[in-house]
Amino acid sequence: FICVMSFGATVRAATRAGSRLKASRSVLTLTPSAVQKVSQLLTDKGSQGLKVSVKTRGCNGLTYVLDYCDYAAKFDEVVEQDGVKIFIDSKALMTLIGTEMDYSTDKLTSEFVFNNPNVKGTCGCGESFSV
Repeated sequence: FICVMSFGATVRAATRAGSRLKASRSVLTLTPSAVQKVSQLLTDKGSQGLKVSVKTRGCNGLTYVLDYCDYAAKFDEVVEQDGVKIFIDSKALMTLIGTEMDYSTDKLTSEFVFNNPNVKGTCGCGESFSV
């Protein structure tokens, strides 16, 4: 598959509503700011979508990696929302269920943030997590 250029992302543990997670229609949902940024990136690069995968890295075990991608691999899940495509690597699927992808900007940083209810712990910098 064609995937180039990796992005970093911050992970935040999301709180659960009581002892049960709310059912969602999609493995991953995007906030309006995430949709806007993904759309801008894909237009600038001329790519079909972003691929989310999980790599073993960092002090807490796992980290998300975002790459430009033009089509889904054999077992990838495809999330389409508001005109953007996110390809989810099959190895990342179980760690992403119920996750919200946001794009956050402040005076010092701008980054994608994954609000993930499955995260059991994160490192101090927020780049790696455990489930």
